[in-house]
Amino acid sequence: MADAVIAARKGQKTPEGYYNMERMLKRVLAKGTVLPCGTCMDARGMNDDDVMGGARRSTMDELGEATLAADKVLVF
Repeated sequence: MADAVIAARKGQKTPEGYYNMERMLKRVLAKGTVLPCGTCMDARGMNDDDVMGGARRSTMDELGEATLAADKVLVF
């Protein structure tokens, strides 16, 4: 959500020693799903082609459904 959708942008080139969120999210995708908020993507000029493979545009309704279906939910 919000600026976090940029973490799913494919082709990130970060300097040595900096976090590369694309690389980190690949580990999440190996076990689960990455669902960037579609409205948040639009607000940041991102389209479906901008996100990494395995991640896909989502909605608040889908977030709610995933939250209710989850065994655990992290809030930070």
